[in-house]
Amino acid sequence: MGKKIVVVGAGAIGGYAGGHMARGGEDVTLIDPWPEHVNHMNKHGIRLDGVTTQECCTVPVKAIHLTQVQEIAKGRPVDIAFICVKSYDTEWATAMICQYLAPDGFVVSLQNCINEETVARVAGADRTVGCIASVLSAELIGPGHVQRNVPLAGEDYFSFRVGELHGRITDRVLEVAQLLRNADSAKVTNNLWGERWSKLTVNVMRNGLSAATGLSGKERDSNPKTRDIALRLCAESIRVAWALGYQLEKIAGLEAKTYVDAADGDKTAMEAVGKELDRQVAMRSEDQRPSMGQDMLKGRRTEIELINGFVAAKGAEIGMPTPANAALVEAVKRVERGEVQASLENVAHI
Repeated sequence: MGKKIVVVGAGAIGGYAGGHMARGGEDVTLIDPWPEHVNHMNKHGIRLDGVTTQECCTVPVKAIHLTQVQEIAKGRPVDIAFICVKSYDTEWATAMICQYLAPDGFVVSLQNCINEETVARVAGADRTVGCIASVLSAELIGPGHVQRNVPLAGEDYFSFRVGELHGRITDRVLEVAQLLRNADSAKVTNNLWGERWSKLTVNVMRNGLSAATGLSGKERDSNPKTRDIALRLCAESIRVAWALGYQLEKIAGLEAKTYVDAADGDKTAMEAVGKELDRQVAMRSEDQRPSMGQDMLKGRRTEIELINGFVAAKGAEIGMPTPANAALVEAVKRVERGEVQASLENVAHI
């Protein structure tokens, strides 16, 4: 009998990964708070679209609403619980599902930001695994419909990176990576924290800028002003990570030092960063928009405090100024509160 898997939060990432695991024959239950989404998936399956034909499919799935979670107690306990909710909902979502875990069951944080410490505080460090969606860029565009807006990563660049808090390679992280290969390429890592901060930095330099300005991914990375801000946001994040002792992996295809050198005015590094941004602009669909940009369009709370705000807070703890990140947090919060409309003017001062 296969493992019993639940995905808490069947939005862009959870719906995409969970849908493809179900497509691969795994025993997956999707849990979500949006009734129309749950009802549509139960009646019609989940539609998964991508930029290539082989990715596009409709998959029959089991879906339940948050109010039905207690029904899990009537069946087998949960072996693997993927947490795919917004980071500010991590604590309650983990507390809700961990009571249904099997004795050797565990929780996987498949989210933005750095949430493993929160999961471990609730479920226990021995029941916590981390997973980074390194390149996915998906969106829940309607009930039962997830759209991926960048190509499959393949084996040249692993889309999912799975690791233990302690860094050792275990059977369970190998198993999680195998499950996620139903969706795209995956690997295990002995550097979960470095992978986490590297992905955090990608979000730091992109996510909030789209939220504050209203620009799509293509527009943001093509604009000279937002390119300059993104570079400074990135360099601040890297410097804080280095000061805290993180061993960073490549960030959007380049070594971390390249971004710092570019921010310091090194022409060779600036050219390398520019070429990488051009490459990524070319590979994105016109509809691609990062998660906080999607949140802003849908009137939802963003994760700005847990992305750029996290960098600013960690910098403050060690006495390292992060003026660009601090300014972007306030710019996004002003749009979020409805004080101003999303526009380039909101970041002109950064």
